[in-house]
Amino acid sequence: MTVSAAIICSQPALWSSLLESMARNIYVTRLLVDLATPRLVIAVHCPISDHKLRRSFGGSEINNHIQWLIEHGITAEHIAELIAGLCDRLIADGFPIWRGSISMPSIHPMYGGVSANFVRGGATTIENAEYGTAGVLNFEKTPIYFLLGRGETSGRWNIANGEGVDDYPQLAEFAHGGGTDHLVSLLEFPKEAALRGVSLSLTSDRPGGFSDDQLAIVARLFPALGLACYRIAASKTAADILAVYTGAKTSVRILAGDIQRGKGGSINAAILLADLRNFTALTEVYQPGEIAGFLDEHFELIGRHVEENSGEILKFMGDSVLAIFPTDAEDPQKACMAALASARNILEANKVLNGERRSAGGPDIGVDVVLHLGEVFYGNIGARGRLDFTVIGSAVNEASRLEKLCGTLEQELLMSESFATTCAVACEYLGSFELRGVSKRADVFKLANTVS
Repeated sequence: MTVSAAIICSQPALWSSLLESMARNIYVTRLLVDLATPRLVIAVHCPISDHKLRRSFGGSEINNHIQWLIEHGITAEHIAELIAGLCDRLIADGFPIWRGSISMPSIHPMYGGVSANFVRGGATTIENAEYGTAGVLNFEKTPIYFLLGRGETSGRWNIANGEGVDDYPQLAEFAHGGGTDHLVSLLEFPKEAALRGVSLSLTSDRPGGFSDDQLAIVARLFPALGLACYRIAASKTAADILAVYTGAKTSVRILAGDIQRGKGGSINAAILLADLRNFTALTEVYQPGEIAGFLDEHFELIGRHVEENSGEILKFMGDSVLAIFPTDAEDPQKACMAALASARNILEANKVLNGERRSAGGPDIGVDVVLHLGEVFYGNIGARGRLDFTVIGSAVNEASRLEKLCGTLEQELLMSESFATTCAVACEYLGSFELRGVSKRADVFKLANTVS
């Protein structure tokens, strides 16, 4: 029997390579790449006969499972949906599955991998292995690591007889809970794919574990599962990477197709510009690696407090950070108060950070913050093949010029007139100043009853 499906994808050639690498387990009888869509049409044939399937399965055919995997590989948002659905289907066919998991590497600055873990009768959980945590550090003590080191694609441990229990803490835990049989299968993706592969682990708690027929069926299903996992992981990786480099809100617009140069629009926003004080002088004293560490520490706290108040960082510019808080058309005060809360929290957190660093013999690095309110162009700017999704406009320039006054006025927080008159707090007028490159003088404010 043959199963067909159409997959909408951004890299048809890569999908073709992926399917070719799976041909030993699934027969791809028709492969049509439509570069205009782009669309990949796959016709898959399973070599196990219907007669043998009826004898081995509890009334369900393997083609139905392959079709289910392909369909859900197109629509599912996370690999957790795949492992939960597949395990439920196989259990209904008589498979003695107690636990099941899918594990994949992650392309993310915070996480090294992700696992979706199924337990019969319980909830399916998602585990992101954060760098530096036990999950990543103990990876070498897993059956998956053992197979990777030996260049093998599958392994089986009779944990009822103690196999692997002394070597792998996970198997010891499963044995203690009543596990009898543990199966691990690995599938490597094409070399050009940054996502290196996927693993499937199944654990039984039935005496005797899995039958040979059941293992053969899992082997036939695994490539279709791998294909589905690859699609989900590729989509999530694209979204994660865009969010890391452009911001969560901006990345959504880009993925929705807002990618043409010049495409964008004018929005009103509260603007927050934070600059590390006298940072250039530190580059003459400390090594580049130390400088990068200082930047990361300060940018981390700035980013945390911006995001906590629904703002979005648009750009890191040397030792400065540019963030916006888009206004509600009817209530710009809300955006201003969010930006002000961020600024206050940033300044307080920066004092704590400097105190900790001073106690370790490190430098004291101050931060100056400017708050402004105005209209900006928010969209794609740059060369044809290299764009930046950012904000430009006179309001951005004015905020940059206002920041230069922080040192002159010895103030760590300054506000423009438009911001000060909109936010719902008492402000103190500091005077009218000329801003370089700006024709109109700027009235500048600080929070009332504050001492820098």
